[in-house]
Amino acid sequence: MHEMVIDSIRVSLLNYSRIVILKEKDAERFLPIWIGQPEAEAIALKLQDLTPPRPMTHDLLHHLIGDLGGVVDHIVVSGLDQETFFAKIVMTASDKTIAVDSRPSDALALAVRAKVPIYAEESVLDRAGVHMDAETGKAVVGDGDGRESAGGPPTESEIERMSAFKDFIDTLDLDDIGDAGKDA
Repeated sequence: MHEMVIDSIRVSLLNYSRIVILKEKDAERFLPIWIGQPEAEAIALKLQDLTPPRPMTHDLLHHLIGDLGGVVDHIVVSGLDQETFFAKIVMTASDKTIAVDSRPSDALALAVRAKVPIYAEESVLDRAGVHMDAETGKAVVGDGDGRESAGGPPTESEIERMSAFKDFIDTLDLDDIGDAGKDA
């Protein structure tokens, strides 16, 4: 697993879809994940340290876990099947560690509230991670150097299906990539 940070939340000007861009903490690899508008707003609100007048669903979940004696330990972007990402919320309750299946957007919204680490499995990063080509500034899907990995490099059909990610990443100005949540 690789530790990730929320680098930014962006809006596609073509279709107004939201995308959260995770960045590998100690490397220059990005993981773009399409998310819904409500989840993008929930993540951006917390990143900007804004509190809505009434608790949002993710605030409720965070408080409920705590009130029942649980603690969120971390979240993991754990899988990718075709174009769908999967995540797990890992928490401790009653001296037991449990992992609850989640959409990545909900797991990320909870992670920013609980202030816990975000991880991504190597196999997910191998298949959907994006490196930026130093010469062209264009996105390179996969590990960027063609080497084999435990999860295997993305197939030609996976790369084609993920072209929307690549096209969107290619339109980004990555000079301002550290401005998390400012475009949401």
